[in-house]
Amino acid sequence: MIGGEMSTQQFDEHDETVEVDTVRALEAILMVAMEPVDPSLLAQLLEQSVDVVERLCEELASAYEKAGHGFQLVKIAGGFRLQSHPDLASYVERFVLDSQEVRISSAALETLAIIAYKQPISRSQVSAIRGVDPDAVMRTLQARGYITEVGRDDGPGQAVMFGTTQMFLEKLGLASIDKLPGISQFVPDASVVEALEMGLRIVPQMPDNTTTQDSDN
Repeated sequence: MIGGEMSTQQFDEHDETVEVDTVRALEAILMVAMEPVDPSLLAQLLEQSVDVVERLCEELASAYEKAGHGFQLVKIAGGFRLQSHPDLASYVERFVLDSQEVRISSAALETLAIIAYKQPISRSQVSAIRGVDPDAVMRTLQARGYITEVGRDDGPGQAVMFGTTQMFLEKLGLASIDKLPGISQFVPDASVVEALEMGLRIVPQMPDNTTTQDSDN
């Protein structure tokens, strides 16, 4: 069965040379396509005529609709594409807005923490703290709505200053930036630093002179 309802025999009524593999290949291409695919390109890839491709797409679209699938095959901007069914838009919106989580890299988290605690802060100041160019990471954070431009520096060049956004506060469940935990909570005291230094210190090994002295005796 193809498309839940369509059988090979239904295609044979139009063109006996059309095989199930052609239809499966058509579905596979449309499944991974990011944009509507032009019928002429589909025809080239499937080694079929444009008329055959157009007919197969129309029949698949009808089969999907009759089967009650949550997706449909439509012709948009001169090409064909698979998309979610319009009557399920509320579920798709819920998934995109509420359920989909995108992990943030450690570099982005470090940069975001610097901006949160030192804002307003410029790109060059972030770079001086992290020791690397933060341009790409800051663009990502800005695109995701976690940071934004909050003004200009009064100094030479009037560098753009960045700060966190309302979305940043919402994600962390904070009423205001003043509610961020004190940074001192994350910095070990002097005794811990000293213990770490002692534990990581490399002590040079003294040469063993016992063997030499014994042999001399």
